[in-house]
Amino acid sequence: MSDCCTPEKSETDSFDLVVIGAGSAGFSAAITAADEGARVALIGYGTIGGTCVNVGCVPSKAMIRAVETLHTAKSASRFDGIEASARVSDWKALVAQKQALVDELRAAKYVDVLPSYEAVTYIEGRAAFREDGSIQVGERILKPAKVIIATGSSPHVPDISGLADVDWLDSTSALQLDARPASLIVMGGGYIGVEIAQVFARAGAEVTIVTRRGLLPEAEPEVSAVLTEAFTDEGITVLDGLSYDRFEATDAGVRLHARRNGQPMTIDAEKLMLATGRVPNTGSLALDVAGIKTNARGGVVVGPAMNSSRDNVYAAGDVTDNDQFVYMAAYGAKLAAKNAMNGNSFSYDNSVMPAVVFSDPQIASVGATEAQAAARGHEVVTSVLGLEHVPRALAARDTRGLIKLVADKQTKKLLGAHIIAPEGSDTIQTAAMALKMGMTYDELGDMIFPYLTTVEGLKLAAQTFEKDVAKLSCCAG
Repeated sequence: MSDCCTPEKSETDSFDLVVIGAGSAGFSAAITAADEGARVALIGYGTIGGTCVNVGCVPSKAMIRAVETLHTAKSASRFDGIEASARVSDWKALVAQKQALVDELRAAKYVDVLPSYEAVTYIEGRAAFREDGSIQVGERILKPAKVIIATGSSPHVPDISGLADVDWLDSTSALQLDARPASLIVMGGGYIGVEIAQVFARAGAEVTIVTRRGLLPEAEPEVSAVLTEAFTDEGITVLDGLSYDRFEATDAGVRLHARRNGQPMTIDAEKLMLATGRVPNTGSLALDVAGIKTNARGGVVVGPAMNSSRDNVYAAGDVTDNDQFVYMAAYGAKLAAKNAMNGNSFSYDNSVMPAVVFSDPQIASVGATEAQAAARGHEVVTSVLGLEHVPRALAARDTRGLIKLVADKQTKKLLGAHIIAPEGSDTIQTAAMALKMGMTYDELGDMIFPYLTTVEGLKLAAQTFEKDVAKLSCCAG
């Protein structure tokens, strides 16, 4: 790795590739291009490592696992003769442990990786395009043959009256609190909102989720309904169908004035967390100067080859406003780098992209929903299997959830799989492989699955298309 320091005087440098952004997508692009023999400038601004390791996947999943122990103890009474208890004795220590893991992984997966790549020059600073396609970083002018934009995204702040007057949190600052709040309003029912809401609820906070369209509105309605019921059973208040009037600061914290079914209501809490989506980080890049098209949300518009509207400029990850998952960012960036170096011969394919929400029960999906499949012209048939029919769930005495499979009625070809189950995340890849191989539900139902596993539910759900699973014996084929 070359010296990262920006020189004091103006300097013009030539590179085969400049990658703007030093998160998962940026590193994937830089490493891929370096392995292809390119001389690469990797431009980072702020904390190296991007969203996932610093403020997203790693800290949130660490906290989810931590509070899971509290819930496990609380729910142990579902087994006769078992008593258990757990409590948060030192919230600050828990947050410090989480941060230590973040720091460790940032070093191991980002900072310590760079010295292995002599062809990569790391440059710290804010980058902006010039009209001729060169990149300015401070006083330094970079003249790359190709560019990949991978600057990620940031939390969206809605335009609601009074919000500027209250001390609101986002998912980053919420997980950095030294003290757990007694009560919390979570605005937004997407995956960030539901994950963080459950963390604080299980840690003992009184949590209210406020949302216009319900929990996970893009998911299958059966999945959203099960999650809402599970959250309600845990004591989380879910208020959907809201329109927001204004916020105000109170002596106790914050108050939201809203309307539900036309009726005014107020919601009070000590803290407010915004989970209203994310927006691409493009505001400082001067994309308009370089003639690079963006969508209404500011995301870089890309084609299947990850190419932008300007020749030799590509983009990947959250900055494109597509598939906001770290593994898709890294995948898209790898394709962008290969295409930049060798011609646009690789195409982005998310048709069998697995997606997971780490709530409890977990939500996992791949392929089309029922509505999406119908919109694509399929005559759709579905199978919905409650976990009360899955032996693993019965043995665990935890039947929260279901499996829904979507297929084409004429060909029986599987089009989508949607799971809500305590171990749903470890099941979805099997469904993804089935879709990738073009399997029918008959073929999936005929496969051998290990007994007393959650993934066996896929076999049972496949059989449910044409059989009454309740009438089958154990392990019946």
